[in-house]
Amino acid sequence: MTQVFVIRNQHGHYWGKAKEWVSGSEPKTVMRARHQDDAVNTLFELSSKDMELRGEVSAVELTERGEPMIEPSQAPLPLEAQESPENTTEAN
Repeated sequence: MTQVFVIRNQHGHYWGKAKEWVSGSEPKTVMRARHQDDAVNTLFELSSKDMELRGEVSAVELTERGEPMIEPSQAPLPLEAQESPENTTEAN
């Protein structure tokens, strides 16, 4: 198996290929870097845009299918939390 690097925030979400946070329930959507330096640079760029971000770069193994072996986050994604009040407002 091969090792890659992923970025995880303080809520347990992973930085995705689509340049947004994902829960990790679908490992194929998680951004992975072959080199730790690339992941660290990406994390630096993300933290310069979001001062409250507390992220870490983690080394993970790949499965036989080439997907990272990660533990999905149990915390809801920020977009899901923002959509809930809007749906309530539209219903009223």
